[in-house]
Amino acid sequence: MLTVGDKFPAFKLTAVKGGPEGLEGPGKSFVEITSESDAGKWKIVFFWPKDFTFICPTEIAAFGKLNGEFSDRDAVLYGASTDSEFVHLNWRVYNKDINDLPIPMLADTKRELSTALGILDKNEGVALRATFIVDPDGIIQWASVNGLNVGRNPQEVVRVLDALQTDELCPCNWNKGTDTLKPQELFQAA
Repeated sequence: MLTVGDKFPAFKLTAVKGGPEGLEGPGKSFVEITSESDAGKWKIVFFWPKDFTFICPTEIAAFGKLNGEFSDRDAVLYGASTDSEFVHLNWRVYNKDINDLPIPMLADTKRELSTALGILDKNEGVALRATFIVDPDGIIQWASVNGLNVGRNPQEVVRVLDALQTDELCPCNWNKGTDTLKPQELFQAA
């Protein structure tokens, strides 16, 4: 699996648009998103195993609800699975939890991006619940992966993004607005 310090792989995928445009129907709801899209921004890319499942919409909806917070931090959210854009669209239309999802849903149907990232489940052949924070230069700054049966905490991703954007030393359980560590102060106190 790619990890911190690695370049996020180049990709070119079809996605269901976020927001109301994503519900206009085939031909109107789709957009191409590449690794060059949203250049200069932080990117949060999160994968889920399969559409039309139980845990996945809870996570996707939770990420969607935090879209404004990510946007305020000059970051974009991309959700992805190995299902097709047509499956994503159908799921959005019929699942009230993600019907108004403001973020794009990428279709990694050839499993190229998930394979390049090293996040395919060896038994199921679907993406694990992987999350990547990628800096504006395309370098992975944080990576997390859960098994198929455990959901994530998207608020933790916001917290980590805040910490990364300080470019400071952030202690355990650090939250935005609290003090970061100053090594010179720590040595003076000793």
